[in-house]
Amino acid sequence: MSFNVNTNEVISLIENLVKIPSPSGNTEKVINFVENYCNELQLQSFRNRKGGLVISVNGTDNTRHRMVTAHVDTLGAMVKEIKKNGRLKLSMIGGFRWNSVEGEYCQIETSEGTVFSGTILMQQASVHVYKDAGTAERDEKNIEVRIDEKVENDEDVKALGISVGDFVSFEPRFERTANGFIKSRHLDDKASVAILLNLLKEIKENNLKLPYTTHFLISNNEEIGYGGNSNITPETVEYLAVDMGAIGVGQTTTEYCVSICAKDSSGPYNLRLKNKLVELAKKHKLNYEVDIYPYYGSDASAAIRSGSDIVHGLIGPGISESHANERTHESSLENTSKLIYHYLLSEMV
Repeated sequence: MSFNVNTNEVISLIENLVKIPSPSGNTEKVINFVENYCNELQLQSFRNRKGGLVISVNGTDNTRHRMVTAHVDTLGAMVKEIKKNGRLKLSMIGGFRWNSVEGEYCQIETSEGTVFSGTILMQQASVHVYKDAGTAERDEKNIEVRIDEKVENDEDVKALGISVGDFVSFEPRFERTANGFIKSRHLDDKASVAILLNLLKEIKENNLKLPYTTHFLISNNEEIGYGGNSNITPETVEYLAVDMGAIGVGQTTTEYCVSICAKDSSGPYNLRLKNKLVELAKKHKLNYEVDIYPYYGSDASAAIRSGSDIVHGLIGPGISESHANERTHESSLENTSKLIYHYLLSEMV
């Protein structure tokens, strides 16, 4: 059965998703977007207590289930301290490096929902003032937020309603180039979420009957380690996480392929499922690579750690410069979409 991916729609979904701030711990707005999308398709869904969304599609066999996940939470920060000079110290949410967000525009959202803009900078940013502007450590001590308000001290900042524990999100700077590249923060993992939403639309609009009841979990705590470790039905046999494929020196994954993960920091993924995914990619003439992600964890590895008795796998679009200024290509989105599509219609391992 053939499947023509509507890449324009996938990319439009990516743009909408990345423009909704959703650092781990503050994901309700983006979950609302996903929920409304599913409601328009009249898909059955519910929110779990952690705030994630589970969409269920009944299959021919309801005695054995599949679960497919992607996460909508992103990297971000929290206000750690309001400094005497009116600037903010930050505490990281997720695993990034301070140098990757230096100079980035950001938003500070107060507990009342008021949003202020700002810029993440080194305290020693000015080369005209600080001799160590280029050599000072990019760390929690030296990184701060310059708020776009007239504030001269900590009391001025508090008067705005900003307080310790407020969420800080990074400007995505989404861009689609004429030759098919998509540049943006938070492609990890909103590119995968967009792929799954587009596939759900394909299933619904074409009345596709899946061989097994399948639950699609849009998780919201993956970046902090426990996004996909719950709401796994006792009938679930196979669990496939869709998350970014890591690119770098020594990796085989590219921005043009679907990446199939053999092993990450949690250990090997299920061999039978990995081999099956490779066979499907070969059969349908997809551009794919098999890789090991040395410093990585997924919703599937979180599910295994929780004690779930499942067959687990991990695939995703190749994403360049992960947890920094990310980029992929529309061909990677297409290859990933097609592999998931053919997987959903296949027999279990």
